[in-house]
Amino acid sequence: MTIDRKAAIAAYKERKTVAGIFVIRCAASGEAWVGQAPNLETIQNRTWFTLRQGGHPCRSLQAAWITHGEAGLTFGECERLEDEQSAYVRNALLKERALHWQAELKAEAI
Repeated sequence: MTIDRKAAIAAYKERKTVAGIFVIRCAASGEAWVGQAPNLETIQNRTWFTLRQGGHPCRSLQAAWITHGEAGLTFGECERLEDEQSAYVRNALLKERALHWQAELKAEAI
């Protein structure tokens, strides 16, 4: 392995992830879904993949995807959480803030 490759691998392992709350909206139906993620940078790709495969656990979101397609849904961030050392505290904050945004946006939980 070259030094550049080793440095790239080390940098990838050391990268910081940003936890937070996200929203998916369907403009045609007016529906919204709120979810939480330990890494906001990867959650849209993961969600779109499961929707394309037809296996998303949220049936109403999957139905909106089937009816309106990828172009009918938009992804957005509601809130980014501060860097938290404790996974327990981070997970508790994610749950609390997700409930807040669900009520605020009148959205269904993912």
